[in-house]
Amino acid sequence: MGLCYEREVRSISVSDLLESLPAAPDAYATELVRGVETNTEEIDGLLREYSEHWAVERMPALDRAVLRLGCFELTHEPDVPTAVVISEAVELAKQYSTENSGRFVNGLLARIAEQVRER
Repeated sequence: MGLCYEREVRSISVSDLLESLPAAPDAYATELVRGVETNTEEIDGLLREYSEHWAVERMPALDRAVLRLGCFELTHEPDVPTAVVISEAVELAKQYSTENSGRFVNGLLARIAEQVRER
């Protein structure tokens, strides 16, 4: 989540972000942030479609980072269980974002999961 957030706040590519870090992040974290970058248009399309009364651009930046990460995992990481994706995203939102972010992230990712994951 931190890498997704920093990439957006600094308006830089993942490659530039990774080069600027003092130490390389975990390989899986790198894979995830690269996946989010590559699929941002698709991910933001899903967020727009399933969010109620929220433009992606108006969402808090941390929520956006968490949602993009969770949405990427739901759509491109089928081996990660849906409940794990949503639970981890909710915990990150609760810990790092606004008071209502956990509920918002939970509801939005649950709606997306119903559409992109087999039941």
